[in-house]
Amino acid sequence: MTLLGAGARLIDVAGGRTLAGQELDAEVARLAAALAELPSGVLFARMSVDLASVLNYLAAFESGRAIALIDPALDADVLSGLIERFRPAAVLSAPEGDVPAEYAASDGHWVRTTAAAVEPHPELAVLLPTSGSTGNPKLVRLSRGAVYSNADAIARVLGIDSDEIAPTSLPLHYSYGLSVLNSHLVRGATVVIEPSGVLGRGFWDAVNEHKVTSLAGVPYHYEMLRRLKFDPAKYPTLRTLTQAGGKLRDDLVAQFNDKIRAVGGRMFVMYGQTEAAPRMTTVPAERLAEKLGSAGPALPGGAFAVRRDDGSETTHPKIVGEVVYRGPNVMMGYAEDETGLAKGDEYGGVLATGDLGYLDEDGFLFITGRLKRIGKVFGNRVSLDDLEQAVRTAAVGIDVVAAVPAGDKVVLFAEGADKDICKDAAKALSERLHLHVSGFDVRPVDTVPLLASGKIDYRTLEARV
Repeated sequence: MTLLGAGARLIDVAGGRTLAGQELDAEVARLAAALAELPSGVLFARMSVDLASVLNYLAAFESGRAIALIDPALDADVLSGLIERFRPAAVLSAPEGDVPAEYAASDGHWVRTTAAAVEPHPELAVLLPTSGSTGNPKLVRLSRGAVYSNADAIARVLGIDSDEIAPTSLPLHYSYGLSVLNSHLVRGATVVIEPSGVLGRGFWDAVNEHKVTSLAGVPYHYEMLRRLKFDPAKYPTLRTLTQAGGKLRDDLVAQFNDKIRAVGGRMFVMYGQTEAAPRMTTVPAERLAEKLGSAGPALPGGAFAVRRDDGSETTHPKIVGEVVYRGPNVMMGYAEDETGLAKGDEYGGVLATGDLGYLDEDGFLFITGRLKRIGKVFGNRVSLDDLEQAVRTAAVGIDVVAAVPAGDKVVLFAEGADKDICKDAAKALSERLHLHVSGFDVRPVDTVPLLASGKIDYRTLEARV
């Protein structure tokens, strides 16, 4: 079970280096041997978008060493807390500054110098934090089989082969970004490592220079590309767009689908969670216009059901409830500290997603909200996701908005809006929900804060309320 399919290539734009074939295999093997010399326990790797981070990850996976992928921008105190709880063998690509107790600096890493730690379960391959740059995250435990099966399923439904060339448009510690890497390498395709991201000039230079064929983005990226008047005709080899990481509004899905189809390309909308390694659905490109708003059918090997209030499950069309997924890519469970690393599979391939939704007659999933994304306005429960969508479709000039609960009202932060537009948005919500306008506090903000994944940083916004 290897992620390095025959012909896989890594193009390091910053270093001007390409690794492929025997040279790539040899570099991964060399690093794997070095990792084997480290103390017992899980590895932590701060995953910048660079060649060294990719190679560390591949070396760990190929050698069977469990590795936790950490945001390099993680708050120092959060990283310290994770180290204290999980006692990793080493922190690869460690930050500058004070070395924690029980660790010594070595070749840019922190290596544990004290007694043996808990040995991770032999099937455990990858651990990903459940939250962003703040809080006290748990780690999602993903087995080798889960990571590999998801990479293989995604490669199948997207038609990835050795001719595909994908850029690192997303952070590598983020499950969607990692999925792009995995699903291309497993098919012997090429990954272009370019750190500046979709909004950077260097990124688009690399798209043209290296003849990139696909682009992965979250909703925020597509909102920004719309503002920048993205035209795929300027990039002759770029003919596949993929979108996950949250629901993109239907009008933008239609807009980008039309743009890419006009030049002979295709667009795929997907749905997933870190706990599913991470993707669970893909809308077939040829049915995207027909199934606008859908997350698609389950990936090969997976299946959906809807859990009703009484706890029973159904696949009957149009019944709304909690979405339950079954598949080989479901996590083993969570780890709160190092003792959790030794645990086996606690979920048995079944994941209650926490999302609300329904299936249609063709088995296509439609997500309607989150069980926990709920606020109250004068005692009335409201979906915060629905409020955001209502503001975006209210034709008041707000595209990027984030809603958070605030006692008996809801605060919505509107990017780039002035006070008059905010008043119009609050009025539109009041009229739509038949609740007094004072229950909707719409505030202008220069920029809605984002996590490294491109998702909205709701924790930061909640702290401003």
